[in-house]
Order: sequence, then structure tokens, then C-alpha cells
Amino acid sequence: MTTNRAHILLWTDQPAAYLDAVKAAGLDDRVAIDTLSRKDKPTADQLARTEALMAGGVPAGLLPSMPKLRWAQAMSAGVEGWMALPDLPQALTLTCARGTHTESMPENIMAALFYAAKPVHIAVENQKSAKWVHTVPQPLTGKTLGILGLGVIGQEVARLASAFGMRVIGTKRRPGEMANVAQVFPAERTNEVLAQSDFVLLLLPATKETDNFINAERLANMKPTAWLINFGRGHTIVDADLIEAAKNKKIAGAVLDVFRQEPLPSDHPFWKAEGIVVLPHIGGPHPQRDKFVARLFVENLGRFLDGQPLKEVVDRSAGY
Repeated sequence: MTTNRAHILLWTDQPAAYLDAVKAAGLDDRVAIDTLSRKDKPTADQLARTEALMAGGVPAGLLPSMPKLRWAQAMSAGVEGWMALPDLPQALTLTCARGTHTESMPENIMAALFYAAKPVHIAVENQKSAKWVHTVPQPLTGKTLGILGLGVIGQEVARLASAFGMRVIGTKRRPGEMANVAQVFPAERTNEVLAQSDFVLLLLPATKETDNFINAERLANMKPTAWLINFGRGHTIVDADLIEAAKNKKIAGAVLDVFRQEPLPSDHPFWKAEGIVVLPHIGGPHPQRDKFVARLFVENLGRFLDGQPLKEVVDRSAGY
């Protein structure tokens, strides 16, 4: 059966939110949608007719076998898996889910800040042995938060941190004035941010430039009372250097939500390292996460159908 509807492939285990969003936007009569669970592979017919694809990722060899494919929507903000494909078509427009974590991740980052500053976890441990140990919480008010990677998430964290009386500084690829941020530095002045900060938040994208970015040399610029918090990408940190810095009190500690290998292997030294807190990549998940991504997907779908520029297009030269 022939149709002039655009053929869309939703390659996800939970397509309901996306199908509902397409219908609510009044686009269902303009598209023919196939849904496919992640464990399955597209059929030859699906490969031949798909014009737009939404997926968490794809294996090498798939995209070149989709002759009509013009747009791919990644379901996450990070696209290092897509960028690593040896056969990513040059003409393919790739968009990411940048901005869809702005409700969940900033809150979880604030929780990490409170964990570092407030002795709640110490009290919980002492409760197990019925110990009454008086501890003094550290204030966030008056402290400096340095954010490496002042994108959408970083700007929202800056807003929340400012409400708690924190001074926020940070780095951005293209520095400029920013609400709730006292000073924005270019990446080459990262060491100045590290030296001033009581808490350093990593929100860096996955690129060649950020690989092993936080090493022994940069950690040495941090205050011995400062905490490192990583909600960006695991490969930005040299693991051994961080373990050594925390163990020898060169920094106060670290809260890590992302890692080079996930799940983090049970024999990884992070699990038992002094001063390091391991979170199981909980920064982005949200009970309504698919609805947030669906909102962006449907807006882009409407633009795609109307021949308009898409939102959150990946800059391949920058890698995100």
C-alpha cells in the first residue's frame, strides 16, 4: 500500500508517550509510524522506507542501509555513541535530547551538593550503632560553585544554587554574560575556576578535548576543602588520579554519577575508595522522562514535516 505520509521509526521499548504526543500535536495523519523494541532489528521494508528515526543508539552498518533517512533523533543529550559510528552519513541531520533533563538533573545535582555539605549521611551511619555524634553542617551560602560546562543544565543549576546564596562561576565554549553566574570563563581558564571553587561540577560533553580532562595536574588546582561532582561524562576524569587526590586529602571528596564503564564493575576501586561516593547514573532519569523527550521529538517532527530547521541539532565539529 502506498502513502504520501512520512515514514517514522520509533526504536524504543516505550513508544506510548511518543505516539500519544504525535496524536496530541495533530500530526498522526501526516506520518506512518513503525515501532520497534530495542531487542529487535528493523526489517528490510523498514530500512527501505524510514525517513526519520528516533533511537537511543544504532549499530554500525545500519544507517547507510536506510536510503531515505534524513533525520535521526537521539533520545539522550550525549551523542558520543552516534559520533563514534564509522559510517554516520554526512548528510544526515542528527538531533539530541539536550534540555530534556532540566527538571531531574539539576535537583539531583543539588542533592549531591547537600550530601557534601550536610552531615546527614554521617548521622545515618551513626544511627546504626546508636551513636549520638554532634556534627556541624557546612553552609552553602557564601560558597563558590564552579561549573565546567555552562549549558542548559548548568544554567538551571546556577539558578538554584544562587537561590541558596552561592556564588556561581564556570566555563563555556563561547563565554558571555549569563543570569545567576558571576563570571563566565573560556575553557582555557579552567584552572582559575578550579582554584576559586568550593564545589566543582562537571557537566562537560564527551569530546576528544574533554577526554581525561580532570587529571592530577588540574586536581592540584582545587582547594583541599573542595568537592568534585561529576554528572557529565565518566571519561572526563582520570580515575586513578581522582582516587589518589581524595585518599591524600588533596580534595575533600567526590560525588560521581557517571563512569567510563557502566554499570561500574564490582572490582573497580571507586567502590571502596576513601572520600568517593558512587551514584548509579541517577542524574537524568525521571518518572516522566519519556514525556519530556517526546515533547522535543514532536516539536522537531512538526518542523521536519514542514521543512523547517530542527531544534538541538548536533554540531559535529564540536561533538555535541
